[in-house]
Amino acid sequence: MKNIIFIILSLFAVTSCEKEIDLDLEDQSGKIVIEGNITNKPGPYIVRITKSVAFTQNNQYPAVVGAQVVISDNTGQTETLQYIGDGNYRTSAFNGATGRTYTLNIQAEGKQYTAQSTMPEAVHLDGLTQDSFSFGGEITYALLPVFTDPPALGNRYLFNFTVNSLTKKTFDVFSDNVNNGMVNQRPIFLPNEEDDNDPTKHKVIVGDTIHMEMQSIDNNIFTYYSALLQIIDGGGPGGGVTPSNPPSNISNGALGYFSAHTVQRKKVIIH
Repeated sequence: MKNIIFIILSLFAVTSCEKEIDLDLEDQSGKIVIEGNITNKPGPYIVRITKSVAFTQNNQYPAVVGAQVVISDNTGQTETLQYIGDGNYRTSAFNGATGRTYTLNIQAEGKQYTAQSTMPEAVHLDGLTQDSFSFGGEITYALLPVFTDPPALGNRYLFNFTVNSLTKKTFDVFSDNVNNGMVNQRPIFLPNEEDDNDPTKHKVIVGDTIHMEMQSIDNNIFTYYSALLQIIDGGGPGGGVTPSNPPSNISNGALGYFSAHTVQRKKVIIH
C-alpha cells in the first residue's frame, strides 16, 4: 500500500526504532486508509479517508466520499464530521482533553471501521538543548528535548520536527522503558546530508531554524510509528506493490491510525 508509506514520508523522514515488530508484506492496494488525530489543542480536528494504491503508481490517492464519520468520548461528547473535500472530514465543535478515551466510528463503502485512543496526560517540554559532533570533517547537530518522565512506567512520546520553512518532517519515538522517571537523556539527530533528487531534504547548518513538536501518545500509536520506522529503515522489498503495513489500531482491516495525543511545540536556531 503505497500511500501508507506516503503518509509517513510526506510528513516525516527516518530516524530509529526501538524493537522489531512483525509486519504484513502482502499487497494492500485498494484498501481503506484512515488518518485521524485528536489533540489537547482547540479543533477543528480532521479525519482523512483515502484508498491505497500500488507502490509503482503516481502519488494520487483516491478520496473516499460519502462516509459517515463519528467521533465520541467517554464523557458523552459526540459529533458527526462534515466532509470538506479531498477525503477530509472535519469537526466543528468537538473538544479534546487529556485523560479521555476517544472512539472513531466510520461507515464507508458498505463497511464499518472503529478505533479507540486514550489521550495521555501532557509531559511538560521544558526546552531544547543543542549539541554537535564532527566525523570525517562533517558536523552533525543534535537536539536534546528537556523533559522529566513521570514516575509511573508506560509513557510514550512522538517527536517530529521541520527545518526552516520546509514541509517535510522528521520523527522519532521514545519510551520510558530505560529511563523511567528520569530527565530525558536521548538526543534527536538532525539531517546531515543533502539529496539532489529530493529538494525537501536539507542538511542542517548554522542559522537554520528547527521547529520541534512533542506528543504524548498511547501505546498503540507508539507501536504504529515504531513499525513505520522499522519499515523505512529496512527499505522494504524492491519493486513490490507495497513495502509493508504497520499494525493499525483501526478495525476491519483498515490501514492507518487514530491518535488522541497532546501537543507542545518549541523552536531553536542552530548556532
